[in-house]
Amino acid sequence: MKQRRFKDYELETGCGVEACLEVIGGKWKGLILHHLMEHGTLRFSQLQKLKPDLSPRILTAQLRELERDEVILRKVYPVVPPKVEYSLLPAGESLRELIQAMQNWGDSFLIRSNAPVRKKVR
Repeated sequence: MKQRRFKDYELETGCGVEACLEVIGGKWKGLILHHLMEHGTLRFSQLQKLKPDLSPRILTAQLRELERDEVILRKVYPVVPPKVEYSLLPAGESLRELIQAMQNWGDSFLIRSNAPVRKKVR
């Protein structure tokens, strides 16, 4: 289990920002949350197809951390082959505005910085 960065936190001094980044920080957590917000409940394989360069090991680790922090729900169905679905819990749903603001800021930054951007293929 991942350890918290600090032994304790002091509210209203920026530690809340640090705590938020501990939960949603990481290379893939924001993207995972974005996809769950956009598509609703997703299976592991569906998440993997949305970002094929994300290794199963890393995806599993990021999902476990989000589950541990009670941001997402992991539902296991007793069937063969195993079926596992991921969905947002209320704490995850409460991140919607933040994730959307990050998406908007990131899009603007990419345009401002003349980053190579390709159109979304549907």
